[in-house]
Amino acid sequence: MENMNILMVAAENDGISKCKVGGIGDVIRDIPTALSSANCAVSVVTPSYGYLHEAAGSELIAEIIFPFAGAEQIAELYRVRPKNAAGERATHYVIDHPTFKKENEARGELEIYSHDAPGRPFATDASKFACFNAAIAVAIEQNLFGPLNILHLHDWHAAFLLALRRFDPACAHLQTLRTVYTIHNLALQGIRPFEADSSSLESWFPHLEQTPELLATLGDPRWPDCINPMAVGIRLADAVHTVSPTYAQEILEPSQPPQFFGGEGLEGDLKTARNEGRLHGILNGCEYPAEKTQKLSVTALLELIKAQAAHWASKHNALSLADYTAFQTLEKIANARRKPDFIATSISRVVDQKMLLMKTKGSNGKSGIENILDALGPNRLYILLGTGDSETEAFLTETATVRRNFLFLNSYSNTAANALYASGNLFLMPSSFEPCGIGQMLAMREGQPCLVHRTGGLRDTVEPDVNGFGFEGDTVEQQVDQMTAALKAALTLHAESSSDWRNICAVAAQTRFKWNTTAELYIEKLYTRA
Repeated sequence: MENMNILMVAAENDGISKCKVGGIGDVIRDIPTALSSANCAVSVVTPSYGYLHEAAGSELIAEIIFPFAGAEQIAELYRVRPKNAAGERATHYVIDHPTFKKENEARGELEIYSHDAPGRPFATDASKFACFNAAIAVAIEQNLFGPLNILHLHDWHAAFLLALRRFDPACAHLQTLRTVYTIHNLALQGIRPFEADSSSLESWFPHLEQTPELLATLGDPRWPDCINPMAVGIRLADAVHTVSPTYAQEILEPSQPPQFFGGEGLEGDLKTARNEGRLHGILNGCEYPAEKTQKLSVTALLELIKAQAAHWASKHNALSLADYTAFQTLEKIANARRKPDFIATSISRVVDQKMLLMKTKGSNGKSGIENILDALGPNRLYILLGTGDSETEAFLTETATVRRNFLFLNSYSNTAANALYASGNLFLMPSSFEPCGIGQMLAMREGQPCLVHRTGGLRDTVEPDVNGFGFEGDTVEQQVDQMTAALKAALTLHAESSSDWRNICAVAAQTRFKWNTTAELYIEKLYTRA
C-alpha cells in the first residue's frame, strides 16, 4: 500500500476547541486519529471563523494569496493545538480571512454557520465556504499541508474544490489527488444561483466561463440556473461515501416526505455513483473510554440538572419560558413524596429531522409526545435536552408546561448530556431519517438501551429485542402508533421481566462500533485506487 497523505476539508472539527456544532465535528475529531493509527498521515483544515486562530498555541504557517470574487485575496494559514495534545498524531489547521468572520447579532458571538433571511438560503455560508475552498486550492499548490495524495471533502461546504479541480486551469494540480466526498446530511445542499447575485458562482469565480458543460455538471437537477455543491461532490469525486450502509441504500430512492426521506432530489446522481462503483456506505464509529461515566441516582441526576439549568439561566438577562417551566417541574419533583422510578431520555437537536414524529398525531388524534407521556404515566419521567428551531422549541415548551412527567431542557452542556447518557433507563431517538447518528451509540456505550425509528444508521446499530427496541411504519401516522406500541412493550419488559431487561442493557453496553474498523474500510474502499 502506498503512503497515504490525507487532507480533510470540513466545516467543523471537534479535534480542536470551539469548532463543533453537530455530528460532523465528532467524525472529524475521531477518524483522523484512527487513520493515523493505521499509518496514514492526516491533516485537517477548517475556516477560523474569526476566532479559532487566536487560541493558545496557534502558529502562523504562511500567507495564502489567492483569487476570489475578482480580486487578489490574502488569507493566513495557522497550525492549531488539538484538544488531545498528548495523544494526537493528526495535524490541525485553520485558515483566517475576513469573509469567514460572522457574528450572530442576537447572541453577540461569532458563529460557524450563518442564518440568512428567507429567500436567500445559504447566501452567507456559500460565499464563506467558496472563499475557503479557493484558498485551500492555492495552499495545496504551494505544498503548505505537505505532500498529499488524497483529498477528503466533507459535505457541501468542501465541494467547491471539486468544481475548481474540473473547470479551473489554475487548479489542474488538484487532478493528481484522489478525491473522496463524504455525505453527512443530504438534506443540506448549499444551493445558490449561477449568476446575478452577490452570492453566486459568477461572483465567486468570475474567471470561470459558464459553458454548457459547466452548467450541466454543476447545476441542480431541479433548478438548472443554480449550482448545487452537494450534487457537485457526488458527481465529481472519485469516491462518494455515506456514514452508514443503510443510508447509502435509502438515498437511492426519491424522498416522499413526511414518511420517507431519501435522495432529496439527487437520487439520480447517487444511482449513477452506485452504478459506477463510487458509492460506499461505511458506518461511523464511537470512542470507548476505559472508564464509564458514573451512573447517578434519580435524586443526584435531578440535582445535577437543576445546577446546570441555573448556570444556563444565569447567562441571560431574562428567564425564558422554557427555563421557568423546567425549574417549576424540577421543584415539583423535588417536593413530591415519590420520585420517578424510570427516566426516558433524549439528547438531540430539536428540528424536524429529529422531532417530526413527536409533533405528528397518531391514529388516536394525539401527538407522538403526548402518546409517549401517556405511556410513561405519572411515575416515570421523560427528559429531553437540546436546542433547535424556534417552532419546535415552542411546541416542546408548551408540552412541558402542561405535562408534569416531561422535562424540556432548552440548552446543552456535555456535563448534562453525559449524565443523561449514563443514568437514563431508555434513550428515545425517533428521527425521521438518520445518516448515522451518534446519540444511540453514546447511550448504548453506557448500557442504556435505545428505542429508535429503524432508518439509516439507527437500523445499522440497534437490533430490536437484542440490544434495544425499534419501530417502523409506512405512513407518519403508523410510525407514531408503532413508536408508542414499541415504548409500551419496552416498559412492560422493564416492569415484568427484569432479567430480560438487564440482558438487553448488557448487550447494549457490549456492542462496539470501533473507529479502527471504520478507518480500515476507508483505506480499502475510499482511498485505494481501483
